[in-house]
Amino acid sequence: MTRRRAGGRWLFAALAASALLVSGCSEAVDPQKLPGVYRNDDGGQIELSADGTFSATGVTTSEGADPVDFSGSWDYEDPGTSSDFVYLGVENGGLGRTGGIQLYVDDQDTLYFQSDPDGPVTQKLRRTG
Repeated sequence: MTRRRAGGRWLFAALAASALLVSGCSEAVDPQKLPGVYRNDDGGQIELSADGTFSATGVTTSEGADPVDFSGSWDYEDPGTSSDFVYLGVENGGLGRTGGIQLYVDDQDTLYFQSDPDGPVTQKLRRTG
């Protein structure tokens, strides 16, 4: 029984150390540096402006959907327990009945849409210049 406890403690210590290493390696996102133009190879583009507005052109927000254009306001969200994201508040019915959508933050220079948390990334956009 003592051997089993020692093995469990060792496993817990190894997992805790791994979590610290992973969290120490992840790059923190500075919301003040997010404004800019992000594009992908298919011609999709999102521009996040410093005044809190955005415009999206030719982006695909969900799997199998056609590219769309929309605009509105944006706000950075850091939920702490899941992926950081930029909440896009869509204005003027740009996405039909959808009033907002999450644009996930991979790192300071990469954003992506993922309509299903367990599914593939729908569209990845990288900062240009």
